Amino acid sequence: MKCPYCHREDTQVTDSRLSPDGDVVKRRRKCKHCLRRFTTYERVERIGLTVVKKDKTREEYSRDKLYQGLVLACTKRPVPADQLEEAVNDIEAQLFRSGNSEVPTTAIGELVMQKLRQLDEVAYIRFASVYRNFADLEEMREEMEGLTGRPPGGDGTEEDRPEGEHARGNAKA
Repeated sequence: MKCPYCHREDTQVTDSRLSPDGDVVKRRRKCKHCLRRFTTYERVERIGLTVVKKDKTREEYSRDKLYQGLVLACTKRPVPADQLEEAVNDIEAQLFRSGNSEVPTTAIGELVMQKLRQLDEVAYIRFASVYRNFADLEEMREEMEGLTGRPPGGDGTEEDRPEGEHARGNAKA
């Protein structure tokens, strides 16, 4: 294994751990030359998953693309990289467990949104705003209300509602 810092091949495994689901081996390594430490992940290479896009074009599944989508949604959020890696592992496991050789992007998007909702609400809204292509702020507000169960910025009490909404509640006119 090459060191990502000095690119020498003389590295040593200092610790190995199996993921909770048993699908991935996480290895801590140390370069014998520059003495820096890094982590590698070992998993079974899976083949044969094709992603079907909305326009019906097909492309090979890319773990990196999935990971980068999560990283982008979590930019400047307090979500550790190992949690993102675990989320990708979980999503990927669900995709391969389905047994289908083709999976629509909508199925992947929904799995990503479920994971992001658990990890970080802001990252979830960021991803949802692009994935669901909200037409206006009202749609985004409704998504945020669904996330918290109450209007943004308030605690759902009568005092938080604008005038004229007391009798209607949150029902739409």
